[in-house]
Amino acid sequence: MSNGKKALRFGSVLLALTLALTGCTGGGSSGSGEAKGGSGTSAEGGGKDAYVLGESPLEFSFYGHYDWYTMPNWGEDKASEWIKANKKVNVVPISSGGQAKQKLSTMIVSGELPDVMWMERGADVETLRKAGAIVPFDDYLDKYPNLKKWAGEETLDMLRSEDGKLYQFPNWYTTQPNGNAGYMVNKKIYNELGKPPLETTEDLYAYLKQVKEKYPDVVPLEVGQSAGAIDIMTSAFAENRPYLYSSLSMMAVPSGDTLNSVFTDGIFRETLVYFNQLYRDKLISQDAFTQPLEQVEQKIITGKAAVYVASSPTEFGAIGNSLLSEEDPEAGYIMVWPVHKEGLDKNKIFPGTYNQLGWNVSVISKTAKDPEAIFAFLDWLTGPEGQRISMWGPEGLYWDGVDEEEAPLFTEAFTADTKGRDELMNSTVNLQWVGNTVYVDNSKMKFEATLPEDKKSWETKWQSEITWKTQYDTTEFVNLSPAGDSAEGIIAQSVGEIYEKAKAQAILNAGSEADVLAIMDQAEKDAQQVGYAKLLEYKTQKWKENLAKLGR
Repeated sequence: MSNGKKALRFGSVLLALTLALTGCTGGGSSGSGEAKGGSGTSAEGGGKDAYVLGESPLEFSFYGHYDWYTMPNWGEDKASEWIKANKKVNVVPISSGGQAKQKLSTMIVSGELPDVMWMERGADVETLRKAGAIVPFDDYLDKYPNLKKWAGEETLDMLRSEDGKLYQFPNWYTTQPNGNAGYMVNKKIYNELGKPPLETTEDLYAYLKQVKEKYPDVVPLEVGQSAGAIDIMTSAFAENRPYLYSSLSMMAVPSGDTLNSVFTDGIFRETLVYFNQLYRDKLISQDAFTQPLEQVEQKIITGKAAVYVASSPTEFGAIGNSLLSEEDPEAGYIMVWPVHKEGLDKNKIFPGTYNQLGWNVSVISKTAKDPEAIFAFLDWLTGPEGQRISMWGPEGLYWDGVDEEEAPLFTEAFTADTKGRDELMNSTVNLQWVGNTVYVDNSKMKFEATLPEDKKSWETKWQSEITWKTQYDTTEFVNLSPAGDSAEGIIAQSVGEIYEKAKAQAILNAGSEADVLAIMDQAEKDAQQVGYAKLLEYKTQKWKENLAKLGR
């Protein structure tokens, strides 16, 4: 599809959105923050005339704007069952049907938007905002204090739109490092090969060669879906270098006070040369760019990968470690400190990133019957009580009471009934829309510190020992993506297509280092022809605005 057709299609959708919503916002709130849900104080300390959660029934529709997302039925797990019974909240799911873009477009054109939309920050949110379709939260922040207290003013300011108002309720926001990105190693294979050093990129290459020779039915290096390990491992070739710079989501590398081309970046090129060699030596999957996620999972949980590098290897690793170690106490997975190029400081290598804004956001439609009541619920859900119940179920099962910091006091069942606990936690993962990272992580770590080594959670052990120490703060680089219907947005889509094609070609088709570099040279020329310089100028300006907001 040509750039012109892309722009026309997006512009038509935006026009339809504006026209449809102009005629259907009368039934909802104007977003002025006028109280509509009763008087008194909210469950967690709101002000006068605040909505009281649980005083009257609240029902709203919820849409997750992802192809992969299907919301579990509300009330069928222990946590939402308790919320439904005790807080009188019912959430009605609206599915994307595996076609999120088309679904949102259809709802926009019809003017029938869900009450809550859960989505990525960026272009879609701004499109809805500019059309006057979503509610600002500013007048709610003091009445319902959890979000303001736990996220902090700096994070909320970073989430504000160009008009200065806050429309986005963040998920897994944080003021401290978090994340699981890094290097996971098959323990049995590693031990059988004599625990060789795995510190440098050279060490890793030598180890993968050993694995290929001794274990022909095992993938030496599992790179994950869409070969995500390539992005992660750019961090190995430079100090203080988050993979975000050369990822599809940013495609811009800081140098001085400007953001420059990813295609000419030496670190990105060096990483591609390294992976091209791994591919040619058959040390990574030959279908690295096309394998489905289920295939990756099967390799990990059955022990058919020697090393796994990913943004969250612990997701499959925790399951695999449990299954493999049950059959053989010597089997399972460990994590190792991130590898680095020879000569670099290992303590300045960061395979993962985090930012204060967290993952994604929820927005509330103006067509919702009672936007303030919905905000009050989300604010309760992101607070201590909401987080305890949504993470670990109702009080009395796996926790009983709280300490002076409102952290749950976990019961014996929390460690004794690990199967039941994990089943409960897995049942609520896709209902955690407003996760409070600091509260959850600190509560978990406080409890883990009281346990003997053999009782500690496998995942928490590696988070505390390695992964949280090796995640890089990239808050200054949030919100760099332009709106899809802008000139820069159309350029970004074209550059992204060039980027994805060139990266795959550099790994799969290049026969030498010279070939890799030639592919990058051509990609740079192609990108510049579609306006990459203008996109980089836009991103640089947004970056500087972020730095100003952060006082950096």
